[in-house]
Amino acid sequence: MVHVESNSRVSEMSKADQHSKEVEVEMKLEVVASDKPAAAAGRRGGGWLAGNLLLVNQGLATLAFFGVNVNLVLFLTRVLQQSNADAANNVSKWTGSVYIFSLVGAFLSDSYWGRYKTCVVFQLVFLSGLALLSLCSHLFLIRPTGCGDQQTPCEAHTGFEVKLFYLAIYMVALGNGGYQPNIASFGADQFDEEDPMEAHSKTSFFGYFYLALNLGSLFSNTFLSYVEDHGMWALGFWASSVSAFVALAVFVAGTRNYRHRPPVGNPISRFCQVVVAAARKWRVRMLPRGENLYEVDGKELVEVEVNGWSKRILHTEGFRFLDRAAFIDQSSGELYAGNPWRLCTVTQVEEVKCILRLLPIWLCTIPYSVVFTQMASLFVVQGAAMRRTVGGFSIPPSTMSAVDILGVVAFIFLYKRVLRRFAALTELRRMGIGLVVGAAAMIAAGIVERFRLRNASDNGNASSLHIAWQMPQYALIGASEVFMYVGQLEFFNGQAPDGLKSFGSALCMTSMAFGNFVSDLIVTVVVGVTSSGGGRPGWIPANLNEGHLDRFYFLLAVLSGIDLVIYVACAKWYKGIEVEGKCGKIKGGGNLHV
Repeated sequence: MVHVESNSRVSEMSKADQHSKEVEVEMKLEVVASDKPAAAAGRRGGGWLAGNLLLVNQGLATLAFFGVNVNLVLFLTRVLQQSNADAANNVSKWTGSVYIFSLVGAFLSDSYWGRYKTCVVFQLVFLSGLALLSLCSHLFLIRPTGCGDQQTPCEAHTGFEVKLFYLAIYMVALGNGGYQPNIASFGADQFDEEDPMEAHSKTSFFGYFYLALNLGSLFSNTFLSYVEDHGMWALGFWASSVSAFVALAVFVAGTRNYRHRPPVGNPISRFCQVVVAAARKWRVRMLPRGENLYEVDGKELVEVEVNGWSKRILHTEGFRFLDRAAFIDQSSGELYAGNPWRLCTVTQVEEVKCILRLLPIWLCTIPYSVVFTQMASLFVVQGAAMRRTVGGFSIPPSTMSAVDILGVVAFIFLYKRVLRRFAALTELRRMGIGLVVGAAAMIAAGIVERFRLRNASDNGNASSLHIAWQMPQYALIGASEVFMYVGQLEFFNGQAPDGLKSFGSALCMTSMAFGNFVSDLIVTVVVGVTSSGGGRPGWIPANLNEGHLDRFYFLLAVLSGIDLVIYVACAKWYKGIEVEGKCGKIKGGGNLHV
């Protein structure tokens, strides 16, 4: 492709104007350099010193969040006296809001605040919500003291107390949701992609990031879950508050060691500018091979760097209609340079193409999130209908998720130390393996359910099959997470343009959100179809011994197989982003072939 340089196609500025512009750019560069504790483009700061601080921060913040999340449905039923259906519905809405708020945090970070400021602000909101929840529970909700366990009911609460509670938990949702996508991208910012050693460290960072997340949730799912299950709700919430405070302190303590990238402005307006500019020239006859397209160079590129774009994205084939936005004809070249609603740069057009190419891959990750969601819902229901005693101790079915976390830990180290030496697995390949392993987890769960039904009790919702038989399905889910979610973090962060890195990380969280919604839809449809007419109990009745949960698991395995076929087609079609690196070096999006 022949890039037409803006200074040769657009009316030239006078020497005086050009000199004043250079001075202005230099002043902007000085302001950016002095405003940041560590320069984004320089080699100061960053690296594993900053990365390790962010990993500790992530582990502590996750511990704090799951200290609320893990037993929220029990709090609603035992303390606020809600029904099981209402409590489950409210928890689903709250969980979905966490993922939706991730888009808010990503937008503010990429557009206006930058990742560092966004992380600080949302962690303050998160900490404030936890503190308010702890105070509200201690002063108003836990009455009498120790209520909310399995035996002692709590007193009725006023409307004001309930509203205060909901304000607190939605502050927690806003704080955690807005913070999560930015901390992952901010961690990636600490490693220079164009340095081979740091590029390798960046890949390792995402694995350790997901490991820190799971270690934090492991503590919450065991210790804090036990504390809260025995009626010590305020203590559990205060422990979460302390953990969030320490996480924020660790984050702020590393301020001078971080590398910072400035925000680039509103991505929605940039997207709309490309669409409008292309639509205005829909009758223009395009030249072959991407010729006569507008791109900045020289001094103008330096000014763009001040606003946050550090690299130009190279032109790619596909979505040719959008190329019209950057096409220079006799009118646009002379009259509209500098007006992005009339004439956009190739980099701006390629940003839009990049997002459009990512969407099919993202859509294919949603069915996997449906599989992942079963671990917190039907796996627990299945475990509750199995023999759970070991000696004189009864295993809570929700604590089986510890097997998943241990599986994540084991497979992260197995992949880093063993598998990566024998196979060069790209992000797309790892995500495909995650789909396969996730389907295998559903098959394992279905087989366990069949054995559970064969050993079912004649009276009640119980079986003589021990809950330990669930360990393979939990371990397989853990293995699939390492391939799918770690691969997603690397893929979306690496393939998103410089100005949309937080948005790329937010795509992972929104995949989980839609996974929850689609799972609810599938369950509703399956229950409606299999229980309609003739008084049939359906596949997922209240008493699992009367149903066929195994068939539901096998259905999800089949849907995962169909999704895998579509995913492979989308992955083969996908074309990675290519950017112009330092000193004119061309840096591609990596080996993304399936």
